[in-house]
Amino acid sequence: MIIIESKRKKPATILKKYPDAILADVTSGAKDGLVKLSPFYPHGGIPVPFSEGYTASCVEAIWQGLKVFESCDVDTSLFTNDTMRGLKRTVRKYGKPLGHRKGVNGSELLGYIEARKQIYIPTYKWVLEHKVADIIERLRKASKTKTIVLLDYDTNADVENAKKPLSHASLIKAYAEGIYPYGDVKNDKAKSEAIEQDLFNQ
Repeated sequence: MIIIESKRKKPATILKKYPDAILADVTSGAKDGLVKLSPFYPHGGIPVPFSEGYTASCVEAIWQGLKVFESCDVDTSLFTNDTMRGLKRTVRKYGKPLGHRKGVNGSELLGYIEARKQIYIPTYKWVLEHKVADIIERLRKASKTKTIVLLDYDTNADVENAKKPLSHASLIKAYAEGIYPYGDVKNDKAKSEAIEQDLFNQ
């Protein structure tokens, strides 16, 4: 099975709760290939939602770049940032956030939760499918027989919870289990059923 835990917890504390578990750091601070699962990782060539002709280096660049503030509109320069640093756009610097623009040249501003559903979640899914499919497949297979603990700075898996950042580790877990939110429901259901059949045949 796959579990989500805070990276801020001591490994010993987590292993006491889940003996023999495999701890997998999926943050930008990961020291191995799993760093590719971080929204900050610069895969490059990631399509920017509702923005024909635009691509970005990483998921976070798209999420931050499409933010609109009182004193600043979208920032497409972030799309080419491949350093994993300097991607955050803060209230302190730009003022009150007004929402996320639905596309670089879009006229509609999306609220925080709707932006998660229409921008962040689909973009991260694209990365899971096109950039790290091999990692996800290994994770899915390993989770059949072992407990995998994904370490993330945020552990909120509730898309509708606006008070806490959404855990990208929760999206990894959901995708591996075939229940990714706000995607192709028909295909996700088929994936889930296939996984269940695989487990049954073990």
